[in-house]
Amino acid sequence: MDDFVRNTLLEWGLSDWVEKFKDEQINAESLYYLDDREIDILIPKAGPRVIFKNNLKLLKEHEEAAGLVQEEQNSNQEPIVFFQLEQEHEEAADVGQVLPSTSSKGKRKSDLQAESLKCFPAAKRRCDSDTRILSEVKRIMKQIKDQINDKEELGAFIKNKISDLEINKRELVGVFGRTGAGKSSLINAIIDEKNLLPTGSISACTSVVIKVEANTRSLKYEAEIEFIKEEEWHDELWSLKTYKKGDDDYRDMVKKLSALYGDEWKDKSPENLIEPKYFKNIPEFLASKRKSLNCDTAQELSQKLRIYTKGGPKQEDGSKAQQWFWPLVKSVTVRVPHNELLQHVTLVDLPGNGDRNKSRNEMWKQIVVDCSTVWIVAEITRAASEVEAWEILKSAHGLIGNGGQCQQIHFICTKSDPADDRVPNNKEAKEEVMNEFQELSEQFSDKGFKVFTVSADEFLKRKRVKEDDNEIPKLQDFLQNLNDCHSETINYVNGAYGILSLIEGARCSKAGVGKADDVCKVLEKNMREELDQVKSAVDEAIKDFEQCLTEGVKNSKTSEERLKFFLDRDKQPSFFKTLQAVVRKDGIHKTKKGEHINLNTVLASCLTDSIDEKFRKTFPNDVKGGSFNGVISRFSLDTNSLIQKYQDVKLQLIFLQTEEDKIKTKLNKIILKGKKIIYNSLTEAIEKNMKKCYEDARKISGNGALKKMRKTIETHVSLNRNMYEDAKKTMLEKMNELMMIICKELKETMDHSIKLSLKASALSESLPDVSEHLETVQQHYNEDLLHTVTAET
Repeated sequence: MDDFVRNTLLEWGLSDWVEKFKDEQINAESLYYLDDREIDILIPKAGPRVIFKNNLKLLKEHEEAAGLVQEEQNSNQEPIVFFQLEQEHEEAADVGQVLPSTSSKGKRKSDLQAESLKCFPAAKRRCDSDTRILSEVKRIMKQIKDQINDKEELGAFIKNKISDLEINKRELVGVFGRTGAGKSSLINAIIDEKNLLPTGSISACTSVVIKVEANTRSLKYEAEIEFIKEEEWHDELWSLKTYKKGDDDYRDMVKKLSALYGDEWKDKSPENLIEPKYFKNIPEFLASKRKSLNCDTAQELSQKLRIYTKGGPKQEDGSKAQQWFWPLVKSVTVRVPHNELLQHVTLVDLPGNGDRNKSRNEMWKQIVVDCSTVWIVAEITRAASEVEAWEILKSAHGLIGNGGQCQQIHFICTKSDPADDRVPNNKEAKEEVMNEFQELSEQFSDKGFKVFTVSADEFLKRKRVKEDDNEIPKLQDFLQNLNDCHSETINYVNGAYGILSLIEGARCSKAGVGKADDVCKVLEKNMREELDQVKSAVDEAIKDFEQCLTEGVKNSKTSEERLKFFLDRDKQPSFFKTLQAVVRKDGIHKTKKGEHINLNTVLASCLTDSIDEKFRKTFPNDVKGGSFNGVISRFSLDTNSLIQKYQDVKLQLIFLQTEEDKIKTKLNKIILKGKKIIYNSLTEAIEKNMKKCYEDARKISGNGALKKMRKTIETHVSLNRNMYEDAKKTMLEKMNELMMIICKELKETMDHSIKLSLKASALSESLPDVSEHLETVQQHYNEDLLHTVTAET
């Protein structure tokens, strides 16, 4: 091994692999000719391997652009640092500089640079640079962590702080749409994996949640299949006895049974159908384990997944039908290797609504409330009139709006083909969708609503079309920005800078005990004052909500009128079956026509309507907007002014500054999670009160059953009007609980950090010298700060 290879690996943050390259005698010349198979052997771990391949590719391209690739490399040559070359290229491009000389291929260096820069958009180059910086700083912090003795209080504190830096943030994008709207094809096209998710004429299962994310562990295409519990399937088998032939629920259950058992289920009891012989091909189901699939290609994985995610075709030749296991599947997680768009993003192909199976339904609800973006997919030919697409939005508004964390809703019109006369003009289709959305303006802000027109088939065929005709590249850009590798780098570098400042400050502290005590007293005073501000803001918000909810309780008649409007459908021929399905599923049902019925949200609407506008302002889904009127964002111990006055503990105060940033980020996440619980508590309280009513109603049968069911529901509501007051009380209690959690977390975290950091000199005898590392990380910190300020201005 020569110095070039060693230094290059160190520069890329791959010091752990230096010995391996040395053992295999990799030199500067052979480095450039390594193929994928050889790299896989040299670096078996996926994460470091991806970093190596990406950096090697960039190194080759940039050296070629600079005319530096030679057939023989000097064994003592220093490694080319990519971000320095990148800076030179950008400077040359900014001033229109023409560099002298030409490459061996006869092109001017400036021409090659221009070509190279076309391949590296600014966001991509920035992300590559961030990845390198992040890798370097992580390597430094791992080295420091290994040197610290955690048997001492300060050492254990520092090690925990380093561990806390490793937080992998993932953004969820929920993809909704009617069967056949093109969801799977859309996802395949966007992540450029034509054969990944199964598509085609096979009817889609309505229950399975499919998550698609990056595989950071291997180069394989992988799938992890999670099943429902055995007892849950047993309950579903028994439920068939409660359904009436011809009902939607009965037909859906028959589809499940036929998929799994063929015709055998017709003369078997639920006990017979749970026998192990029916599950010999999926022993994981009975063992309550997850099933894993590993394939070399996307197409191979797609074929294997079909029986777990799709309904099977009917057998017309009399042969025994294949078993289809989707009725037993709760969710499928698909992992794709080498996909930058999925680095910190998970795409979730979601059924249009929940499921009668409790665990599947709970998973569906949890995913929906955690989605930061929602994609509604509909065919362009009927996008504005697609009943199910709009019903999804209307029914889920409480979960993706105030009851969730959705910041953006994208309506995606699929199967757009400008050459097809039957397809509406893209511009006209967008206008129609926007007009339809205006009717939902009370439930959603149009700030984050956008419409896209796409054709997955055209994109995958690589047909050259205008971007306005096929906006899949715009959706890819959106995902690239959602990954936000720069944000991850900033957070890690800032935290590392603070920790290294604490170590160096504790090791070299010149402050005496008295001076440290003085600073502690000032910080504790500032802490008390800031906590009072937080409490005051939350108290004010609680009072405002109490006033709104009191008005909502008074308006409970509006909810009951909406309930009566629903129950007055008794003249519709199929209403009795619909009402039976509603009470059987505790007030929630989705009809075959795509209508979403939820009597609990109808009854809670008097309360949710009263607080919706106030709630959006108090708890914006965009955390940058500032929860509780921005009081968390404004929280500050005023360390900047203290640094000017107490230079001897400057480094410790820098640490406390970074701790402030971290705790505010953490609190915003706590608030985001808490506000979902608070908002949804209103409907949940109503649902809990109505449970006995639904149980009584589903026992009714015989002559006049519809009339009796209506009377049971109406009587229960009229005799239990205290449920609105109970729901109000529950919500206010949960707001108080959130305030207590916020104040406790803020006080305990910062108090502990203040005391340990300013009394650290007495505990710092065994701390390592990190002065050089601090200088390196501080440089990255300053660069990130400058970049952030520049971006904001």
